[in-house]
Amino acid sequence: MARTKVLLTVVTYPIPSRSYDELVCTAGMLEDGSWIRIYPVPLKFLVGLRKDGKTKSFKYTWLELDLVPRKKSYDFRPESRSPVNNDFSDIILGEKIDTKSNWLLRKKICLQNVWTDLAALIEDSKAPSNTSLAVFKPAKITKFSWVETDREWKDTWQALRKQTSLFDDIDPEISIRKVPYYFYYHYIDINGKKSKMMIEDWEIGQLFLKCLDRANGDENIALQKVKEKYDDDFLNNKDIHLFLGTTKQFHLKRAKNPFVIIGVFYPKKEDQMSLF
Repeated sequence: MARTKVLLTVVTYPIPSRSYDELVCTAGMLEDGSWIRIYPVPLKFLVGLRKDGKTKSFKYTWLELDLVPRKKSYDFRPESRSPVNNDFSDIILGEKIDTKSNWLLRKKICLQNVWTDLAALIEDSKAPSNTSLAVFKPAKITKFSWVETDREWKDTWQALRKQTSLFDDIDPEISIRKVPYYFYYHYIDINGKKSKMMIEDWEIGQLFLKCLDRANGDENIALQKVKEKYDDDFLNNKDIHLFLGTTKQFHLKRAKNPFVIIGVFYPKKEDQMSLF
């Protein structure tokens, strides 16, 4: 058992079609920039759901809690930890790292270990390293796209509620709305390798739903608003780094590429002359 200080940087949108313990990826960084995955974390805590229906994000907040390595029979990935107290009764919430000076403090923590070669990262995801979380800097993001998927949650929700305490008193069908689209970034790495990866960040799902409400249910308008941020704004104005993570299912199967995008890190691009 070890008291651990973690900067929460990743919360993915729930995807109940995966195995039960892959419902939501929650991850963060230690002060030296190394990664920690935490499971289980009550979803109510992750998204800050309150009785008044409003939310409060805990991303980029320092958390201090007791963690232990997950049993390899459950999760072989070296970054994976479990809380000693699943109800988070021992957690201490620390400082939230702000975005002042173009994300300066966030950069100091999050950009200490950055990959640029996707093939090298995938090779490192194999035994014995089994790396499953990484910060990745594409040489160029070439496209943002989406495809339509299921419009309603499957019956898997019922099984999940019986198998895990992740939801606590949350009814996922009410509190967690289904996003009927998968979003992707297409990019090239430092060696010219082309890739297409799904973006599973909580933020993009919430952005779509917020835009959908503002557009009175018009999905085309909502999709264009998401594109304006993740394509037009981000690709033109932001210095994009991607937080990548493996799904246990595909990592265990040694898939050709077990990684998906679990977060987007997006400070503004800086004029190189301003750095001198």
